[in-house]
Amino acid sequence: MEEWIALVKKEGPSRRKVSARVAEDQTQMGTNRASWIAERAEGKGWEEDTPEAYMKAAVRYVEEQYAGPKEKLRPIFDELLTLGKSLGDDVKACPCKTIVPFYREHVFAQIKPNDQFPIDLGFALTHYKGKLPKRLIDTGGWRKKTASRVASKSRGGTD
Repeated sequence: MEEWIALVKKEGPSRRKVSARVAEDQTQMGTNRASWIAERAEGKGWEEDTPEAYMKAAVRYVEEQYAGPKEKLRPIFDELLTLGKSLGDDVKACPCKTIVPFYREHVFAQIKPNDQFPIDLGFALTHYKGKLPKRLIDTGGWRKKTASRVASKSRGGTD
């Protein structure tokens, strides 16, 4: 990691997005890894590098997602979180700054507070071959990761 950070500091521009592109191009690694390296080259991102630090950050992410005007949405989120985790002992919820994705081996769903609809529950339906129910909203990424979503406007709307 330190070698990649040194490379970005030496050869990459100071802006994170451009630095990430430099890291990605020069190292042939994926976008996420390159972004992490670029972020660390700016001295940021270290706050989540241990499991303990991530757990603190995860709690803060959820609190920030449902703060202020979105505070009233927290019970809906809590209900969706309980529902998602009830799908099996292998299901993990890993909060990020803007979403809470559900994983097994890969992300299969995500919860996101939204301005247009109070809360979106997005689904990764890449292997589904049938006709999608009308309640699912195509988000434009046809059958790609979290390409379909259902909006939940109230508690009890999680059928």
